[in-house]
Amino acid sequence: MTHPKAMSLRFPDPAQHAAIEAAAKQAGVSLQEYILSAAYDRATAVENAFLDAFRASMAYSAAAFAEESSTVDPSAQQRAAELQARHELDGRQPGRGHAA
Repeated sequence: MTHPKAMSLRFPDPAQHAAIEAAAKQAGVSLQEYILSAAYDRATAVENAFLDAFRASMAYSAAAFAEESSTVDPSAQQRAAELQARHELDGRQPGRGHAA
């Protein structure tokens, strides 16, 4: 079984490392804890943005389906017209019969 590698705390930019280290010290946590907390906060923010967009999409879809509810459950007159059109189409196609 492989063990996960330790988190690399190397920064290519020394100024960036110093700024993060100072922020961690000010927050009273270790550098690793500060970075993990920031990563978690960012991931949570992305998740919340996704969920907000998903909820807005669902609301939009629900409104669109509510507007078009008449097409989901056609009237008896529309069903009769569709059935008649189907019978007319079936009658025009030669060679189509019942399965034996």
